[in-house]
Amino acid sequence: MNLMQTQMAPPASVHNALDTIAYAIGESAIGDILAARSDIGVCAILIGSDADTLKQDLANRFPGKVLVEDESTLRDDLAAIARFIETPAAGLDLSLDMRHGTPFQQQVWEMLRTIPCGATITYTTLARRFGQPNGARAVATACAANAIALGIPCHRVVHADGTLSGYRWGVERKRALIDKEATI
Repeated sequence: MNLMQTQMAPPASVHNALDTIAYAIGESAIGDILAARSDIGVCAILIGSDADTLKQDLANRFPGKVLVEDESTLRDDLAAIARFIETPAAGLDLSLDMRHGTPFQQQVWEMLRTIPCGATITYTTLARRFGQPNGARAVATACAANAIALGIPCHRVVHADGTLSGYRWGVERKRALIDKEATI
């Protein structure tokens, strides 16, 4: 006798808050920014030069979620993000939803949030903090998986020799962010 139960998925027209992500696109000094919010908090801050590409990136990162453009809900988030880009000393105080990563990625992201504005750290040093002295590549991969640019400041991670690379939204943007923060 099979005791397994099968749950039927609700019809496509029925969506609860857990299935919905609201998003909006704004402009900043480093390009277009897309902010997205789940029922828990900001789950994505994406940077780019093209709104359609940003929307596709969001859809790729959250398959199966209902994406709803909602400028009124995200207006304050977009303003806070643009203000942070212009004036990093103001900080970026947003509630974040970091559930969309592996446990290791979430640990790296939490560690990234402790790096002060204006400071940088190397991938190797970050890996050592996790007790993985040979884990720089794993840390870099976790940084690359980060969907919450600026809120999880992966732009503050550099190579051991101080060079910049590996920023999902472009090394030029990474340099601009680090340079702006260095003036604090």
